[in-house]
Amino acid sequence: MEELKQAYQTMGLPELAAKEEVEKRYTTLMRQARSRTQQQKEGTADAEDSFAKITQAYRLILEYEDRKLTDAFNEQEYGKYKKMAGQAQKMDHFWRYYKFHTLGAIAAVALIIYGVISFMNYREEQERLANLPPIDLNVSFMGNYMLKDDAPKEEPLENALLTAFPEWQRFVTTLTFVPADQQSQYAYMQKAVLILATEHPDVYVMDKNIFEWVGAQGVLINLDDDVNGDLKPLLKSGLAKTLKTDEDTAEHVYGIDLTNSALADQLPLYKESMIVGIRPDSKNPEKAKAFIKKYLATID
Repeated sequence: MEELKQAYQTMGLPELAAKEEVEKRYTTLMRQARSRTQQQKEGTADAEDSFAKITQAYRLILEYEDRKLTDAFNEQEYGKYKKMAGQAQKMDHFWRYYKFHTLGAIAAVALIIYGVISFMNYREEQERLANLPPIDLNVSFMGNYMLKDDAPKEEPLENALLTAFPEWQRFVTTLTFVPADQQSQYAYMQKAVLILATEHPDVYVMDKNIFEWVGAQGVLINLDDDVNGDLKPLLKSGLAKTLKTDEDTAEHVYGIDLTNSALADQLPLYKESMIVGIRPDSKNPEKAKAFIKKYLATID
């Protein structure tokens, strides 16, 4: 404090004068010092020495003022922590200066953990799929279909189909809801188009609207020979569904109506109609036809 007291005396100010007075006094003393330096031809060294002392005193006073402000701020911010005030101040300074670095590091660690977990889940899923039996039939339900409220939560359609076909080991199914209301169909139809282009099931189970739309695009195989062959003894009037495709103007059978099949009633679905067609690139065409045949056998 003695050094600070001397600094105020050097500047000709009372001890602990206001900062504004210090600034004003320093400006005045600097002007006087420069004026004396310019007027004196000799003794310039004394004037420069006086200039340096005033500047040193001014800086000392400013450092003291800054320290007072800092101490007051720290007391206000960290005084409540009492003995832990120093530790709290260090933590706050660290967070203030390294906040974005810390957040970036946390995000990077989170991404790494997410990547590791995702990879592990992927490996587990691949191992699970590898241990499953081969797919007997891949079935895509598309149309105004919704699962019933009391449907099992896990694989409801697959389990219902396996109940009807106990001799088979595995079904894979997808359910694409497309409402019958034309005003609200557009967004759902876009999803259906994407599924038609990217997924390759063995059979499609469709309502009447979707059958006419899908069949016209040539996505289903011609069943004329089957209708006149193995399926003929089981077919009742009106069950063979015909239509024209964009490339063939003649009508052919592309779907079989299984709506009234007893097996269809076992599916946990809300439905109005259920027409089944086979995709041309089916991996299990014979099982697809066996699927249709068994459903037909349960229609009274």
